[in-house]
Amino acid sequence: MNNSASAQSYLADPRNENVLVYVDDRLVPRREAVVSVFDSGFVLGDGVWEGLRVIDGRILQLDAHLNRMFEGANSIALDIGRSRDDLKAAIRQTLDANGMKDGVHIRLMVSRGLKSTPNQDPRFVIGKATVVIVAEYKAPRPETKSKGLALFTSTFRTSGPDVFDLRLNSHSRLNLIQALIQAINAGADEALMLDPRGFVASCNSTNFFIVRGRELWTSTGSFSFKGLTQKAVIDSWRSVGNIVEEKDFTLAEAYSADEAFITGTLGGLTPVVRIDGRLIGGGAPGPVTAEAEKAYKEWVLR
Repeated sequence: MNNSASAQSYLADPRNENVLVYVDDRLVPRREAVVSVFDSGFVLGDGVWEGLRVIDGRILQLDAHLNRMFEGANSIALDIGRSRDDLKAAIRQTLDANGMKDGVHIRLMVSRGLKSTPNQDPRFVIGKATVVIVAEYKAPRPETKSKGLALFTSTFRTSGPDVFDLRLNSHSRLNLIQALIQAINAGADEALMLDPRGFVASCNSTNFFIVRGRELWTSTGSFSFKGLTQKAVIDSWRSVGNIVEEKDFTLAEAYSADEAFITGTLGGLTPVVRIDGRLIGGGAPGPVTAEAEKAYKEWVLR
C-alpha cells in the first residue's frame, strides 16, 4: 500500500506480520485476530477506541487516554467490563508478548460486544464488551515531515455534540472518511474541515494549528475532537512562555498564516505547506513548527 502522502503514513516494518494481537483475553497471531460479524463494532461501529504510542518503554499519556476512553464509554452507556488497571495490564501483556519497547503504535478498541442479531438496539447485546489491542511497529515516514502535507477544504462539515460528538472517539467515522476521500480525489493528503458556522475545526483525522508570528492558533474544540497530542502541544508551548489561542478563526486566516501544522498520536507534529492550492508561508516546513515539535517532545517525555 502506498501511504507516502498521508497524515497517517508510516514506514513498513516486516516485524508486524508476526505480531500477536490481544482479542478478549487471548493473544493470537495477526492472521487469526478476528471478531464476529455479529459484534456491535462491526454491525454499527458501536464502540470507542484510543491510539497510543510507546517510546523508550514508556506509553505516552496512558492515563489521559484511559480517562478519555472511560468517559466516552460512560457517555454511550457502554460497560467496558474491565477496570483501568485491567486495561493497563492487557496493554502491557501485549507489548511484553511481542517484545516491544520502542517505536510502537497501539490501537485499543472496545465495542459493546456480541449481539444476538444485527440491529441497532443495545438491548440485543449478549455477553460482555469486546476488547482488542493491536500493537505494531510504526514510525512516521521522514519525507512526510520534511516535505509537509497538502490539505483540501472539504464540503463535509464537522458536527456538534447534539448531532455527533466527535470527542467520544467512537468507531463511527464515516463523515470524516468521506471528507478524506474528497481531499484525496482533489490531489491533497488530508481534509481540512469547517464547523457548521464556517470556522476552521480540524482535519479528518488530526487537529489543525496555524502559526501567526509566534502565536499558535487552534480551534476551540466545540465542533471537533479534542486530541491529546493537541493538548500536549498547547501545554508545552505555553510552558515555555509562548501564546496559544484556542479560538474561532476563518479559512482566510488559515490561508494567510505564517506556518501551519497538524497533530496526531502517530506523527506528533506534521507541517502543512499547502491548503487548497495556496502555499502556506514559504511552501516549506517552518521554524516555529520545528520549535513547537521540540517543546512537545520534551513535554511528553519529561
